[in-house]
Amino acid sequence: MKVVLLAGGRGTRIMEESEMRPKPMIEIGGMPILWHIMKEYSYYGFNDFIICAGYKHYMIKKWFADYAYYTSDMLFDFSSNRQELIHNSGTEQWKVLVINTGLDTNTGGRIKKIQPYVGNEPFLMTYGDGVCDVNISDIVRFHKSHGKLATLTSVARKQTKGMLDIGRDHSVRSFREKSHQDAEPINAGYMVLEPKVFDYLKEDTVFESDALEKLADEGQLMSYEHEGFWQCMDTLQEKLMLEQLIRDGNAPWIKWE
Repeated sequence: MKVVLLAGGRGTRIMEESEMRPKPMIEIGGMPILWHIMKEYSYYGFNDFIICAGYKHYMIKKWFADYAYYTSDMLFDFSSNRQELIHNSGTEQWKVLVINTGLDTNTGGRIKKIQPYVGNEPFLMTYGDGVCDVNISDIVRFHKSHGKLATLTSVARKQTKGMLDIGRDHSVRSFREKSHQDAEPINAGYMVLEPKVFDYLKEDTVFESDALEKLADEGQLMSYEHEGFWQCMDTLQEKLMLEQLIRDGNAPWIKWE
């Protein structure tokens, strides 16, 4: 099952960092948050990634092209003009496809553009700016159990994200934009989507306010309710908080060490 990562936005609310690089390439604990998200999926055996890039997409491509250099010890022998890897610490079995989905393309449009690479099979999808300690294998099992077109992971937090009205059968009865008074379940990403979801998408589609709302209206959107850790990185304060968790050895999403 392929993993689609949305990594094309500008990250305007964390401009201190994103002015120089794509938001998913902002580092926490010395590695891009995108890498942390990929490590989460890899921990559960999902190693086939499609990255929907856009803003400064070439930086994402270059980072993966140089990945062995970032994760290995290097010997530089200037006397013989030689350099070589002397210890490759990277153990990932990743296959990574980076697609330039456009600078200002909406989220639904970005997903639509990678349809030829996904094919006619279910796929995983999440945003490239948030980490979570959810059991991804459990989400997949839950998705297969209900037979609907889409599953998202919900977390109950007072946030400024899209709000969910979830029924007792885990169906998402409505999907609406946030209110400052809200403290209801929110969309945390970490989705499983059937290929028919592509039929809900066009190049100008906003995935959250167009496709998800329509799926909810049609009874085709289900919620996997996660009670553990989830945190996006929208602001510099949130970045510093995530870095502090790593320094303290208390980062719940890091299960691979």
